[in-house]
Amino acid sequence: MTGSDVDESASEWDLRLYVAGQSAKSVAAFANLKRFCEEHLPGRYRIEVIDLLLHPQLAKGDQIVAIPTLVRKLPEPMRKIIGDLSNRDRVLVGLNLEPRPGAGSSR
Repeated sequence: MTGSDVDESASEWDLRLYVAGQSAKSVAAFANLKRFCEEHLPGRYRIEVIDLLLHPQLAKGDQIVAIPTLVRKLPEPMRKIIGDLSNRDRVLVGLNLEPRPGAGSSR
């Protein structure tokens, strides 16, 4: 148990990655996200990539103000992480796959 506020055994994680074309940051964000999912959620995730250059109107629904942005739709609560997802600890804490440093730690 990691002390996170989500049920890690949830059957499927629904992730939405907002990008702007094939920029270096967008490509890195997808590669990093795929790696995190394979390591921590094998077979239990779905990634939807939304290119805001092609569909700018879709930014409004999830209130996207910067790109790339990852939105965890399921499991709830919804969470957002902005950036290329290169900071492993920040991403794992942001997705609630690991607890925040010092949160409930007995070490």
